[in-house]
Amino acid sequence: MTDPQPTAAPDWGDGEDADPQIIWRPDPTVAAHSRMAALIEALREDWDAELDDYDDLHAFSIDRPHEFWLSAKDLLGLEADPWGDVVLAPADDQPGGLPGVRFFPEARLSFAAHCLRGADDDEALVWTAEGQLHRRLTRGALREAVRRCAWALRQQGVGVGDRVAALVPHTPEAIIGALAASAIGAVFSSASPDFGADGVLERFGQITPTVLLSVEGYLHKGKLIDLRPKLAAVAAGLPSLRALLVLPYGQRPAEASGPLGAALGPTIGGAAVLDAAALFAQAPEAAAAPLAPLLLPFDHPLYVLYSSGTTGKPKCIVHGAGGTLLQHAKEHQLHCDVRPGDRVFYYTTAGWMMWNWLLSALASGATLLLFDGNPTSPDPLALFAFAEAERCTLFGTSAKFIDSLRKLGARPADSLPLAALRLVTSTGSPLSPEGFDWVVRDLKPGVQIASISGGTDIIGCFMLGNPLLPVRRGELQCKALGMAVEVWDEEGQQVFGQTGELVCTRPFPSMPVMFWGDPEGRRYHEAYFNRFPGVWCHGDWTVEAESGGFIITGRSDATLNPGGVRIGTAELYRVVEAFPEVAEAVVIGQDWDNDVRVVLFVRMAEGQTLDAALEARLRAAIRAGCSPRHVPAVILPVADIPRTKSGKITELAVRRVVMGLDVKNTEALANPEALELFRGLDALAR
Repeated sequence: MTDPQPTAAPDWGDGEDADPQIIWRPDPTVAAHSRMAALIEALREDWDAELDDYDDLHAFSIDRPHEFWLSAKDLLGLEADPWGDVVLAPADDQPGGLPGVRFFPEARLSFAAHCLRGADDDEALVWTAEGQLHRRLTRGALREAVRRCAWALRQQGVGVGDRVAALVPHTPEAIIGALAASAIGAVFSSASPDFGADGVLERFGQITPTVLLSVEGYLHKGKLIDLRPKLAAVAAGLPSLRALLVLPYGQRPAEASGPLGAALGPTIGGAAVLDAAALFAQAPEAAAAPLAPLLLPFDHPLYVLYSSGTTGKPKCIVHGAGGTLLQHAKEHQLHCDVRPGDRVFYYTTAGWMMWNWLLSALASGATLLLFDGNPTSPDPLALFAFAEAERCTLFGTSAKFIDSLRKLGARPADSLPLAALRLVTSTGSPLSPEGFDWVVRDLKPGVQIASISGGTDIIGCFMLGNPLLPVRRGELQCKALGMAVEVWDEEGQQVFGQTGELVCTRPFPSMPVMFWGDPEGRRYHEAYFNRFPGVWCHGDWTVEAESGGFIITGRSDATLNPGGVRIGTAELYRVVEAFPEVAEAVVIGQDWDNDVRVVLFVRMAEGQTLDAALEARLRAAIRAGCSPRHVPAVILPVADIPRTKSGKITELAVRRVVMGLDVKNTEALANPEALELFRGLDALAR
């Protein structure tokens, strides 16, 4: 199907009103030629659909899912042999028809083949490690590297359904390993090398991998970190392992010398230790060992991702190849307007779902821009310097990173024009209104900013950006196509303009295939469907605004409940972190005197102290900016605040420590030592 081209430039926005909250509007001509506009035209042509705006388009995607997904897959350029029908057939015993639904049950496709399409000379990957190490791969070179890696995996006995685990930095080799595993029908699962050995084993130990991919060392803050001791411990703790393939990383750790065997030994437990580069070099010529990616069912397992596990053993969330491909292509091409030749960046590690999301942009014809290491090395604008040099069109990062630069007073726009940049996306936690301001004022004036929200559970987004709609300060632009997103109160009634539970009432392609080690689906159902039977309850405390946008106010399992009134945490953070004296904060509800009281912990900015005057100003601002219910009973300074590897503040872990309970899996935290700062705080007893 060719892209329909509208002859006029309709006003996809909401008119030229003077809404002061609108900080970006789409250019009508650009919007009219967006992929989203092309989909509207395709649905009009294919199904005689009456669609005037995005609300109509979204309603069509929910009410007529068969027609929507059949047309969408064609516009997105996705291929299967055959596709068959959408066939949303619910399991008979599932109320509401959400769990157990299968999309395209007849389809057979290859995720890897979609990502490896393109002309040989087109650039596929550009990688840097803190500006010190560099690598570029064309699509032809990427295909050849994947072919050799797939051959090597097969040599180690990896077949359809076997697991390939990877303890890897954010490098081309990590992507090569994932695509090679997918090409031969194996299931790929990755973790970042900054995880502790116990944390890695908590994850990989559950899925019994056949092969482990890793590196000897990696760069962080200008230093090469020796990974070999951790790698040896992990390999020894995985009795299912047949081989450890040690991948190259620019150069070996500075202190490593001699052959690989001298560093790690020829075997660890029952696993052979192999130099991956040497093994790949042994692969026969392409004619003798062609790649030939396997065509597999739509819901064939592609990835195993993990919940954070801060309150228990991490859940092993299995995502299917077809659902991941369809969801990501929709998000990239329609919501982010990614086109062939675009250059897409996301600051991530291989332990965060945004790594998987970034990888899929290959299937939309984009070049991936990869930055490994510390985002402020060698200076706070390192990521933007890389984006400028590589003509980045989509720049993605975390809300915490944006807010940290805002507090530093950084102004990339003063020195880096970022001329190619069209879209900035932010996730990991709610982006503050001030963060929106910083992006459109200090990063690149006039750029579109999209705060996006979804998660590991769905390997995609419930709400995200839109090239047809205006951006309002502090709001996520819209609910995603094909996602029946609503906000419900405690009685299960849809509400607008007030806080409630984020739910999804209809099936969507990237629902997990299953949880690993959960054959009857009990843990899967408990995770999402216990709150409202048959309806996905995501655990985000959310407001659907009158504009149609959304505001995430925090995790509902971390909601404060003073006096029986449920309030979110994000709105309080927006007020507190606006104070220049405060670097960041965490708030919890503490059981107290047969009720719950609000306790606020603040990490002070350098050179600042918490005194009575500042406490009074904080309380007054919270009362005025939030409500009297939000005003903390206690405000305490702390030297650090625990956060997950993806930068999320862990209110639940802090609350458990304050309550005198253990945190089950501190390996999920980037700075687990910070939890000790919250034990035995005498001031909490006053």
